[in-house]
Order: sequence, then structure tokens, then C-alpha cells
Amino acid sequence: MSNDTLKLTGNGLDLDLPIMNGSVGPQVVDIRRLYAESDMFTFDPGFTSTASCESKITYIDGGKGELQYRGYPIEQLAEKSDYMEVCYLLLYGELPNKAERAKFSHDITHHTMVHEQLHRFFTGFRRDAHPMAIMVGVVGALAAFYHDSTDINDPHQRMVASYRLIAKIPTIAAMAYKYSVGQPFVYPRNDLSYAGNFLSMMFSVPAAHYEVSPTLEKAMDLIFILHADHEQNASTSTVRLAGSSGANPFACIAAGIACLWGPAHGGANEACLNMLEEIGTVDRIPEFVARAKDKNDPFRLMGFGHRVYKNFDPRATVMRKTAHKVLAELGVDDPLFDVAMELEKIALEDEYFVSKKLYPNVDFYSGIILKAMGFPTSMFTVLFALARTSGWISQWKEMIEDPTQRIGRPRQLYTGSPARDYVPVEDR
Repeated sequence: MSNDTLKLTGNGLDLDLPIMNGSVGPQVVDIRRLYAESDMFTFDPGFTSTASCESKITYIDGGKGELQYRGYPIEQLAEKSDYMEVCYLLLYGELPNKAERAKFSHDITHHTMVHEQLHRFFTGFRRDAHPMAIMVGVVGALAAFYHDSTDINDPHQRMVASYRLIAKIPTIAAMAYKYSVGQPFVYPRNDLSYAGNFLSMMFSVPAAHYEVSPTLEKAMDLIFILHADHEQNASTSTVRLAGSSGANPFACIAAGIACLWGPAHGGANEACLNMLEEIGTVDRIPEFVARAKDKNDPFRLMGFGHRVYKNFDPRATVMRKTAHKVLAELGVDDPLFDVAMELEKIALEDEYFVSKKLYPNVDFYSGIILKAMGFPTSMFTVLFALARTSGWISQWKEMIEDPTQRIGRPRQLYTGSPARDYVPVEDR
């Protein structure tokens, strides 16, 4: 809190509202006294100008194209770290030493199996159920299987629940995919890395040996790192709002998954792939670029520009290199990738895109990578949820441990009918 105040005058008011300073970023006006002293609320649809909490986890500067986890630039973490270390950083606030890192990785690895009865839970879903529908149901149901980690007031139980969620969601995600294609579930392996184990559970079958490609394993790990947290977005805010009521952590993460399922949030890379398929071939690109430039045409090029990053998406810079490495290793012969690479070239060179800063974003490259690796588009948002679990649980943990946190209760501007008397049906 600074000593500065913002004076609010007019309409009979004369208020001095405190101004709060973060460690970086814009100042914040503390309006907690506003209603009590003025009998008025603020109006902010989507809460885009409202800080709903105080957090030490993630910082974004959209104008500068910066993303930091606990102060560490995402570019450094992507180059030098791995997802397990990033999970530890998000949860505990500091990078682990060698012993802490080894123990954390061991503990997560040995929590990856799910209760055997959970296997039968899947048979309650239709064979063609969307994997995200399965994720919402199964993750929420974990509270019915792990009663010993639902007491949010017990720090040990909070820790156990956090580890279980980070460990088991890859297993559940792979099971959702296997169920949708009619293949047997694949048990996790303790000898593999977090990303390697997930790839094994996704793509191995009992009839053949599966060898994890180091290039694909690294690409998967990078996707997890880059999507681990992104400040107070819609799904993270949903997790915090659900948690503010005292709901158990499994229910809170299921709520976050449900929110992420929305096409405006977690479905961007799937939408990007659908757009590439609509374009079809390189020779049709000029037609679609012209449509994108036409103000009277509702068509939009998906995967370019970002709501938060007004300059460039720092995650896209990392993913661009990885996308080219994955395509080179797999040697996939698919016209879709030719379209993607030509679109990328145009976006980086065409004056229209450059002037409007419509650079390829992380969804553009991650969609290409996941498609090349063999993931169906229905699994794209599932992978987003898998990666974001570490951020969600870190945000939930921070909220639970914040003594100033209260149950979420947004206000409203009521525009309905004023009070009126009931009219009997015969008189209407």
C-alpha cells in the first residue's frame, strides 16, 4: 500500500480511495470502502479493469510481451528448466535445489496411478463422449475416491491433493483418449519423465513396444511449461471463485476444466487447426488473407494476435523453433503444414499483419505440433487443462492461505422490473 490516494468527488461524494502498488505493473485503486461510504458499486463487465485478488505467482505485461512465473521469464524457464521444476516453482515460490527437485519428481511420479475402481467409472460415458466431458466428470469424481485429501484447512491434505492432481490428470487424460478410440488403458511407468510417461500412456499399445522420441518428449514438456499458468484468466478465476466457497480441490479443478472447455478460452488451437483445414491448400491462402483484411467480411485468421499480448506472444517465440524441429523429425507429408508455414511467412512479412502486430501466437504453433504428433483435435483442450493444472492448484493454494480472501460475491447493475404486486391468473 502506498501513501497516495485517489480523490473521488461529485454526486455528493468526497472520498479518498487508497492506491496500492504491486512489485511491478500498474497501480491499483482500493475500492473496498466504496459501497459502505457511497452506497454505489463499480460496473466492470468481465472484470477486465478489476483486481480480484493479490497474487505472487504470475506476471504478464501484454504491451511488452512479457510472461513471468514467480519472476522468472518464460523464455529462460523454457530453455533451461522442465515441467516438474516449473510445477515446484509455481507451488512453492522458489526453484528447488537438487534434493528438493528429486523428491518432488519422485513424489509426483509415484502418485500417477489412479484408483482401480476409477477404471469402471469410464464405462458410464458413451463411447463417443468428448474427452473434455470425461475430464470434467472424472476429475470431479476424484473427491469420492480420495477422502483423505479434501480437508482444505489441513496444510498436509492440501499438499497431498495438489500432488495427486498434478500426477493423476495426465493419466486421466490419456484414459479419456483411449476410451474414445476403444483401446485398452495404459498404466503409467515410473521410469519415464512426466511428459514421456504421458506420451506412453497416450500412444503405446500392449501389442507393440513404444519408444518415446526425445524430440517429441521435449516438445510435450515445453507445451506443458508454456501453458502452466497465465495469471487471472477465466478458468483460473473460476478455480479461485469455486475455492472461495470452501469447495474441495478436486471440485475446484473440475470447475476450471469446465470453464476452459469454452471455445473462447481453451479451444483456440483447435480453432486454428480447423481454419487451416478450411483453407486446405497453399494456393487458396491469398483468398483467405484478402478476406481477413476485408472489414466487411466476418472471417478471422485464427492463431494470430492475442487479447493480452499487444506486441508479441513470448510463448510463440519458443514454440516456433520447436514446431520446426518436430515437423523435421517426423517428416509429416501433410498439405495442412504447408499452409501453416506459408501463413506464418506472410504474417511475419506482410505490412498489414506487421502493422497490426498480428503475429502467430502460441495456439498457432501448439496446434501444428500436436497435430503432427498424432493428437486428435478433440484432445487439444484436454492437453491445455493438463498443463494448466499446476497453475490452477498453485492459485487455489495461494487463495486458501490468503487471510484477506473472502467468498466471491460479484455485484450487479439490476435493470429488471421494479417491485410490483402479484396479479391473479384470472386478471392477467
